[in-house]
Parts: sequence; structure tokens; C-alpha cells
Amino acid sequence: MIILIPAYEPDHHLPALIRRIRAAEPWTAVVVVDDGSGPAYKDVFDDVRALGCHVLSYARNRGKGFALKAGFGFIADNLPGHDVVCADGDGQHMVTDILRVAGKLHGNGSDPRGAATMVLGSRSFTGDVPARSRLGNTATKALFTLATGERIPDTQTGLRGYPAAMLPWLRSVRGDRYEYELNMLLEAKNAGYSIQSIDIATVYLDHNAGSHFRPLADSVRIYAPLLKFLGSSFTAFLVDTTVFLLLTVLVDSLLLAVLGARAVSSAVNFLVNRHVVFEHGRQRPARSVGVRYFSLVAVLLVANVALIRALEAIAVPAPAAKILAEIMLLAISFSVQQRWLFARKQDRLPAAEPAREEAGKAAGKSPSEAHISG
Repeated sequence: MIILIPAYEPDHHLPALIRRIRAAEPWTAVVVVDDGSGPAYKDVFDDVRALGCHVLSYARNRGKGFALKAGFGFIADNLPGHDVVCADGDGQHMVTDILRVAGKLHGNGSDPRGAATMVLGSRSFTGDVPARSRLGNTATKALFTLATGERIPDTQTGLRGYPAAMLPWLRSVRGDRYEYELNMLLEAKNAGYSIQSIDIATVYLDHNAGSHFRPLADSVRIYAPLLKFLGSSFTAFLVDTTVFLLLTVLVDSLLLAVLGARAVSSAVNFLVNRHVVFEHGRQRPARSVGVRYFSLVAVLLVANVALIRALEAIAVPAPAAKILAEIMLLAISFSVQQRWLFARKQDRLPAAEPAREEAGKAAGKSPSEAHISG
């Protein structure tokens, strides 16, 4: 097992954490990534080096996602074949929990599926938790569930364990800052990976005063993948509902109203999703993707009509029935489009060339950008 810790402008909590790790597991390799902290933090990283850690550093701050991929690249190139547990360096992860995540990874090794399963340390958010952190996790968890239909207790946890076989894929996931860790969860199942969660302690020191999270800018980055799909779906929903209501006035047929509305809105939704929402949407020919997309539309349309009729049968007005049906089918639509329609080609390959090139630079392959010691 290797412990990977990204650090930006760390304080005394970082070397203190490593001392506790050394006391519990003396022979565990620890890789620390200095995410462009600058000369003012040299003493902290000197202490970390003195504790026997590998330290990877580069000149300017690039973001947590970039730092993690830099660490994955260094480990894959220099310490291959080891599972990796990522932890934050601000003292909010207890060593016992770090080792529990490592233990779960090790236990998964006896299962053929273990090489494709990541482990999340999930906080319960009970006790004295800053309102910003509680609200942020609740909002992200709700949006994640709404967009994917999957329930993950803690989508923002920084304590995560990855089997060695997963490192090439981790280096290919998009995002350089806080959005990287959410993108990883969004893309995992599409790439054939599963997610397990284990409970860990919820620890916030000084009300999270040491966090470098920027509430506005970083929240936009984190929520962007979900909000783009929800925005696209909402736009299509507005078009669909407007045309549906217009056709209910013009034609005396619920089926024709639903069919006409769906024909217009699905065309809008297809174009937006292919060109804007899903990063790999344009990798596949428009014709083949279009056939599969409108096959999905047909299936969802049957379900939509059935749901609307069922709701109207219990005296729900047509507009309200339409809204409820769309909400029920939203998660299914996202999951199918992400995993089937607009999935990246050959998603199970170790990594695309650009991803390897970026990770190589992040791992210290560019002499002007990075330095490795330890």
C-alpha cells in the first residue's frame, strides 16, 4: 500500500499526520505532492522529506486534481503494483480510518472484482460540522443522485482507496481541481469500475479554517458536469412541455401531443448533449449515435405515456403529471446516455495518449515544471 497526500500551503498538521502514519505503519511508503506551495512552505516539506516521504513538487499551484494525477503518475512509474490510499494533509483524516480504507482494499484483493473497485471513506456529518461543508455535501449528493440514480453517502470525501490496476484510468479522468474527484465518480461505472463506501469519523479542525476550497469558483467546477446535463434536460423539458401544452389545445389526442412534443424536444436534447454535455459525445458518428439515442427516446416515451396515464388516473392534472413523469425518468436517461450513447471509445484501455502525456508532465517528466525528492 502507498499513501498519497496532495498538499497546498500545508501547516504543521501535515508532518504530524505522517508521524502518526509512521508510528502505526513504519514501512508504508508515503508520497506527498507539493501543489506549488512556494518557498514559504519549504520548512514543512523539508520535515516531510526527513520523515522518509517521496516529495513531488512543481513551481505553481495547479489544483488538487492535477496534484493527484501527478502522484498517480509518479507511483505508476516508480512504485508500480501497489494499491493507493489518498488522504488530505490537513489533519481531518484519522490514521485509523486511513488504515481501514487500506484494509478494505487489501480485503478486496481476494475478490476478482477487487481490482475494479474503489473504496470511499464516507463521513456521517454529525456533530460540530461547519454549515458550508454540511450544505455542500448535501447539495452535491442530491445532484449526483438526481443525475445518475446512484446513492453515494459522501461524494466529496478526500479519503479514497484505489487498487493498483485502476491507476492508468485515474490519470485519464478529466479535471485539474476539486471537480476531478466528482468527475471520477461520474465516470467510474461507465469505465467498468464499482464504488464501495465505509464509515469514517467526521473531523473538522478550527471549522475547516485550513481548507483552500473557494466556495463560488470551485463549486461551479464541481457541479458543472451535473449542472450541464440537468440544464440540458431542463431546456428540453421546457420545449417539450410548451409543445405538449400547445398540442393538447390543437389536437384531441394525448398520444399525438406527447409524440409531437417529444420529437421536437428530443432533437434539441440530442444536439446539446452530443456537443456540450458529454465530453466524448462527438467521438462517435452522429448517425449511429442518433439511431441509439432515438431508440432510447422511444423507450422513454412509452414509459412517459404510461406514467402520465397512471397519474391522470389518480386525478393528477396533465401538466403536473407531465412534470412528475419527466423527473422520474431523468436519472435513467442520464445513466443510459453516459454509459451507452456518449461513452468514450475503448474506455477500458489504460489511458489515451494525451492523458498519459499530461500525467507524465505532472509526475515530473518536464524538468522545468517539477522536481522529485525522497
